[in-house]
Amino acid sequence: MSIVINLDVCMAKRKKSLTELAGEVDITLANLSILKNNRAKAVRLSTLNAICKALDCQPGDILEYVADDDEDGKPSEAAE
Repeated sequence: MSIVINLDVCMAKRKKSLTELAGEVDITLANLSILKNNRAKAVRLSTLNAICKALDCQPGDILEYVADDDEDGKPSEAAE
């Protein structure tokens, strides 16, 4: 399983640049770029809150769960 960050899609829909959003959210351009390019390992809830406020969106507009495929090409089953 993995979480995909669709920040670039939300930014494009609202016509916000990386520099503009970084200023509004008060996050460095480098850290926002890591998040935008789906290379982040974690995101603080306060940062997610600020991004949602700046983009007028919901967390689900930015974060998406995608199930990984196993070696046979079938979705892997989560252990309960």
